[in-house]
Amino acid sequence: MSLSPAEVWKRILDRARQELPDQTFQAWLEPTEALSIEGSTIFVGAPDQFTADWNDSKHADLLSSYAPIVLGHPLNVVFRVNEERKRRSQMDFFVSPPPPSPSAIPTKGSPPLNGTSAPLSERYTFDLFVIGKSNELAAAAAHAVSQAPGKVYNPLFIYGDTGLGKTHLMQAVAHETLQRSPATRITYVGTEQFMNELISSILDRTGAEFRRRYRETDLLLIDDVHFLKGRKETTQEEFFHTFNALYEAGRQIVLTSDRPPSEIAGLEARLISRFQWGMVADISMPDFEHRVAILKQKAQLDRLELTIPDDVIHFIAEHVRSNVRELEGSIIKLLAYASLKHKDITVDVAREALRDKLRALEGFEPEPLGSLTILTIQQAVAKEWGVTVDGLRSKTRTKTLTTPRQIAMYLTRELLSTQLVEIGNAFGGRDHSTVIHSLEKVQQTITDDSALRARINRIRNNLENFNFRMTRRVETTAVL
Repeated sequence: MSLSPAEVWKRILDRARQELPDQTFQAWLEPTEALSIEGSTIFVGAPDQFTADWNDSKHADLLSSYAPIVLGHPLNVVFRVNEERKRRSQMDFFVSPPPPSPSAIPTKGSPPLNGTSAPLSERYTFDLFVIGKSNELAAAAAHAVSQAPGKVYNPLFIYGDTGLGKTHLMQAVAHETLQRSPATRITYVGTEQFMNELISSILDRTGAEFRRRYRETDLLLIDDVHFLKGRKETTQEEFFHTFNALYEAGRQIVLTSDRPPSEIAGLEARLISRFQWGMVADISMPDFEHRVAILKQKAQLDRLELTIPDDVIHFIAEHVRSNVRELEGSIIKLLAYASLKHKDITVDVAREALRDKLRALEGFEPEPLGSLTILTIQQAVAKEWGVTVDGLRSKTRTKTLTTPRQIAMYLTRELLSTQLVEIGNAFGGRDHSTVIHSLEKVQQTITDDSALRARINRIRNNLENFNFRMTRRVETTAVL
């Protein structure tokens, strides 16, 4: 007896549930259903085009590979939008109302969303968010939240270094939610603004109005909650009660930070606990392919695709590795430089224009002899502690290596002002939250440990003297 499409799909999903992370399965595969089987293909309905495209690109081949295992014969899986919007009862909240007219969606320069809110950027939508390995979980969670505010991943906590797309995803949730339900009350603020308004409400005795604004919203978006670090009890107390009021009312909360909740020093335990109730998703530095895609999209959005050749795009993607803002800024700077110099855009012109952004990699201009480098700092610290530079860069976490590794990170940040992502890469590919923890650990330790402080000061002085001597040597050689 042949199986129905629903039974076939159930068998494939049961297998997928065993293999895929719970968050991925719930966000992308749970709200789907079998539509029909035609020949050797099963067509599967998704609630919207975004989900259909995502599943086709990320999951279709994997799900097809399960068919011979669970069915005994091959079967291709193809996703399409389920026009009839039929849903299992437990997934009813994925049904969306007709989208509003474009004028109903606030964008840059439009009035605030809820009295106190900042306007949304017209470019911060899901359609314009470039998804790669570094951000796919955060993107999936954000999209799931926009389909069912308050019902999945509440709160959604997105963390990552500056310029990697946290705010973009947060605002994309707001855009999509307004598309589905234009009457949604949305409040979007930074943590600093929240605190300033709280202080003003205390001074002006308008606490009731402050609480009403924040606790009666349907979707609360708060950027940079790491600024709660070390704030007075009053601020954290109000934030705690606001969080509870919204959560208990089934209203959605989305937060961003430069580090996970557990690493925000000085944050009350009860807030850390609540931030972790829903989904905590990180965004890391994009890989090469992802950076190319980001640059091409930037060129396309600004209608520059015919101006910037592919080899220049690849050159920038190879050398500018810090964050998305740096990538986009590189395109702008290159165009300005080429226009000013009246030159065509080539790799050589890009090398000239972006000299300060580009890494000292093989085949590229090396750093001057007199400049202090991360390697110099690593060598000095390794010598002081009797370990090797390779040990500092390794994944080994013994105390013999952990302490000097953290100190080398600390000195790198202090002496070179190196970005967190770059420091992490120089020390074995560690993520930015690990680097933040290392910097704070050293800062805390040297406050109490005078012997360690003196030791670090000695290394610092040696490095600064070395840098001075080498610079003078280069200047003297140039004169001669």
